[in-house]
Amino acid sequence: MTEHTGRRVVTNMSLTLDGRYAGPGGPDDLGWVMPYATTDVARDHLTGLWRTATTALLGRVNAEGFLGYWPSVADDASADRRDRDFASWLVGTEKVVLSTTLTEAPWERTRIEDAPAAEVVDGLRRQEGGDILVLSSASVIKALLDADRVDRLALMVFPEFVGGGPRLFEDGLPAGRWSLAGHAAGEHGAVRLVYDRVR
Repeated sequence: MTEHTGRRVVTNMSLTLDGRYAGPGGPDDLGWVMPYATTDVARDHLTGLWRTATTALLGRVNAEGFLGYWPSVADDASADRRDRDFASWLVGTEKVVLSTTLTEAPWERTRIEDAPAAEVVDGLRRQEGGDILVLSSASVIKALLDADRVDRLALMVFPEFVGGGPRLFEDGLPAGRWSLAGHAAGEHGAVRLVYDRVR
């Protein structure tokens, strides 16, 4: 691993109790998330992550979803204040989107990188700034876990079995130890877990 400025790579993902980040219907099978995404524990969890971050790192599909939805929330007076604050941060922060198909960014303050996730992160870590936050982009998180580039692993675990679908943690990940940095339980049995990589 290359020397870096101390910037942490923080990944965030929602998981079912049976370890899935999407249901058996594929990446868009996320109906199980909705009852929990607007709970106080989930909103406070996300707020705690983005406040220390100055870069959002996303895969193309997730970027299209996030950046197609969140910018309008920033000015929505009826939205929860925490949602408006996150939306404003996302619009204003540096965004790096990993894509092999996009050639130019359709969003402001965004650049496209056609390179492996670990290589992109190594480059970002050599620059000054706050945390590099990977927002629910499973392919990016998996690649960074496989390359042992994740410093903080943040999870929202929701009490649902979906019975199938893709898993975040596959066999063959590098062995390593993690320490619990934070946890909280919320409405409907949602649990926030944050682990730091012990190196």
